[in-house]
Amino acid sequence: MTSEEICEQVWQMGKQARAASHALTKLSTEQKNTILLAMADGIMAQEAEIIAANEKDLATADEMGLTDAMKDRLRLDHDRIAAMAQGVREVAELHDPNGEIIKEWTRPNGIRLQKKRTPIGTIGIIYESRPNVTADAAVLCFKTGNATILRGGKEAIHSNRAIAAALAEGGKPAGLPDHSIQLIPFTDRESVRHLCEMDTYLDLIIPRGGASLIEAVVGMARMPVIKHYDGICHAFVDKAADLDMAEAIVINSKCQKPSVCNALETLLIHRDVAAEFAPQIAQNLSAKNVEIRGDETFASLAGVDVVPATEEDWKTEYLDFILAVKVVDDLDAAIDHINHYGSKHTDVIVTSNEEAADKFQLEVDSSCVFWNASTRFNDGAEFGFGAEIGISTDKLHARGPMALEELCSYKYLAFGSGQVK
Repeated sequence: MTSEEICEQVWQMGKQARAASHALTKLSTEQKNTILLAMADGIMAQEAEIIAANEKDLATADEMGLTDAMKDRLRLDHDRIAAMAQGVREVAELHDPNGEIIKEWTRPNGIRLQKKRTPIGTIGIIYESRPNVTADAAVLCFKTGNATILRGGKEAIHSNRAIAAALAEGGKPAGLPDHSIQLIPFTDRESVRHLCEMDTYLDLIIPRGGASLIEAVVGMARMPVIKHYDGICHAFVDKAADLDMAEAIVINSKCQKPSVCNALETLLIHRDVAAEFAPQIAQNLSAKNVEIRGDETFASLAGVDVVPATEEDWKTEYLDFILAVKVVDDLDAAIDHINHYGSKHTDVIVTSNEEAADKFQLEVDSSCVFWNASTRFNDGAEFGFGAEIGISTDKLHARGPMALEELCSYKYLAFGSGQVK
């Protein structure tokens, strides 16, 4: 396609999305849920087509240099497709926040005011690798009355096309407004630029992927961007920690699923317990084949092989069986380290000292700050929100797990009886 053709098609999709967003505001919760269930049925009805499309993507995975972990995220089979459809059904069961009255009051002049949840309008989702994001993002936005333009990565283009088609074809007979869910069908990088410049039609962009993708989108976007930056998550083992609890939390945070954004990447240990805890945790990490990159103090205490840590290790999201470890002088040093090197994602203190926990939770500037719990609990489902579209490391307007409420805006309604000023 020529540059002009790409531009024209993306802008046409924006125009169509704006019209669809108006149609979506007219749907009741019951109508939306009926359409969602039809979408889930549409996914299962086109399972064979989705698998065939996915096989095309997998056939080129090696040429694209995808790692085994990336290929696993890309791969779809019956169980994963069934789970995708079940996820759509679960969204249908979630509470619809749209139309909720957040606050209501009456002024002395008799005007009654309401602050009411409304859809954001039109949302662009730019993402990489995982084709299930096509369904997840589309149905969460639809549930909240938002039209969606999806732009997936080239490694999953055939899978993404098939899933988007299944959603649209499944939902249309049940009343899905035309162009509510659109997928940019080509992977030219230029399409991302046009999407980012389309503030006439697009209200918000949510990029999901690596830091380079997010930084590129932020640099180009003319509309608000909600960022899901690196998950450089920390655990600090305080001098008042139950060390067996600390061990369990560290092992779970790092090893339960290391390839996700809420997995542990850096462990900080209070100097007063380092002599006891360093060999305890080092042996257990080594037994689980975790490569430890530690500072000199930790390496001298660990009793196992430790790779010398560099400055780069403190600011790296490994997404692998690798953990950076540092011994710090005190609680203040741990907080300073986290605020300097962290990504404002998830950080935890392990301690029996409530005062230390309060200080840590107050002063660590992250979206989720835990006391005596695994970093892996930073998740929409674990918070009781149901499905999420990502974990925002921003402060406005959404922070932490971004679920249905965060896909809404609000407006003020005023009810008068002829008042004039």
